[in-house]
Amino acid sequence: MTDFKVLSPDPDGFLLRDNWSDLRQFRQMPEIDFQRLDTYRKDRLKAAMRDSGVAMCVLVSPITIRYAIDYNTFPLFQSHIPVTYLFLPLEGPITLHQGYSRGSSADRVRAGRPLSFFEGGYELPEAARLFADDIVEFLSEIGTTNRKVAVEYVNPSITQALMQRGLEIIDAVDIVEGARVIKSDDEIACIRWACAVAEHGIARMQESMGTGVTEVQLWGILNYTNLANQGGWHEGRMLASGPRINPWLQEATQRVIEPGDLVGFDTDMVGPFGYFCDVSRTFYYGKDRPSARQRQLYRYAYDELQTNMKLIRPGLSMRDLQALAWPVPEEFHEQAYTCVIHGVGLCDEYPQVKPIFRGPIAYDATLEAGMVICVESYIGAVGECDGVKLEEQVLVTADGYELLSTYPFEERLLD
Repeated sequence: MTDFKVLSPDPDGFLLRDNWSDLRQFRQMPEIDFQRLDTYRKDRLKAAMRDSGVAMCVLVSPITIRYAIDYNTFPLFQSHIPVTYLFLPLEGPITLHQGYSRGSSADRVRAGRPLSFFEGGYELPEAARLFADDIVEFLSEIGTTNRKVAVEYVNPSITQALMQRGLEIIDAVDIVEGARVIKSDDEIACIRWACAVAEHGIARMQESMGTGVTEVQLWGILNYTNLANQGGWHEGRMLASGPRINPWLQEATQRVIEPGDLVGFDTDMVGPFGYFCDVSRTFYYGKDRPSARQRQLYRYAYDELQTNMKLIRPGLSMRDLQALAWPVPEEFHEQAYTCVIHGVGLCDEYPQVKPIFRGPIAYDATLEAGMVICVESYIGAVGECDGVKLEEQVLVTADGYELLSTYPFEERLLD
C-alpha cells in the first residue's frame, strides 16, 4: 500500500495571503443601478417579442435566462443538460421553472418537466406532451388568445408536442439576440469592469512569464483573477506558445514557455455580473530581440486591428465593413481568424462579419450606437512556427467608437 504524505493546504500562503487579485483594492468599481439594468433588459426582450408578434418566449439558454431575470445558478451544467427554463410572457407573471435558487427577478418559481435525457430518459416524449399542456394552460392563465410562441434550444419532441396542440412555434434565438445587441449605460459599465478585471489578470500573467512556467499555469492566473473578482468562466483555455501558436485555436497545455517564444491568448471571459471581456494579446518572452518575421507578423496583425477599427461608425453596413476591411495577404488566408468583427455582451453575440474571402454575410445589418463589438486578427502562415493573435473590444458611439480594452501592445514587437 502506498503511503501518501499529507500536505497542509496552501503551505506558502500563496492564496490565503493573496493581496493582489481583488481589483477593488486598486480601483473603484463603476456605479451600476442593477434594478435599472434588469428593467432595461426585460423591456428590450418584450419590445423584440412585440415585433415578432409572440405571446411568450420559452427560454432555456443559461445566458438568455440570466439576461432576462439575472438567474445564475449552474450555468455550465445548464448549457449541456438543460434543467431550468423560463416562461417569459408579453403580459403576465415571468415564471422560472426548476430554479435551484431564488436569486432572480422572476415573479415566481414553479416545478418543471424534464427537458434532457439525463432527467427524462425514455420518458421524454411523455414529458414533452405534459410540457405542451403547461404552455397551453399558461397562455389561458395570462388571458391571451395569441397562440404564437417563441422557443429556444429544446429537443424536437417538445417542438412536435407544441405543434400538435395547435401552437405556432417560431425560433426565439433571433428575438433574444436582437434584444441584446444595444447596451445600456449600466451594461457598458459592467463590461468596462469585466475588461478591467481581465487586464488586471493579464498584467500578472505577463509579469509571471519565467523559467519553468507552463502555458496552463499562465492561464490559471487569468482564471483565478476572474474568480477572485466574482467572475464566471472562460469559454476556452485559449493560450498557446512557441510552435503551438500556429495554427491558432490550440488550448493551453503543460508546455514550458521558452525564450524566443511568442505567447498568444484570448480571454473569452465571462466576467463579473455575467458580462464578457474578449481581448487578445501576443507577448514575446525572452531577452533577445524578436526575429524579423515575428515583428512582421505582429505589425500585420496590429495594422489589421487599427485599419478595421477606423471603419467603425453608426450606419456602416456589415457588407460595407467586410468589403472595406484590411486586405489580409493571401499567404495568411487559410489560417486567418474566423471573423473580422463580432458582437459581445454576456458572451460572443450577433452580429458577426467574416473575412471577404470566406464568403458573403448571412444577414443585412448595420452598426448602431450602443453596440459593443470585438475587432479580431490572427496572422500566421501555414507551415510556419509563429503566429500573432490580437483583439480589441470597443463601444460603437454616436460619432465612431471608444476603446473598452486598454492593455498596451508589445513595444518590442512593434519596433
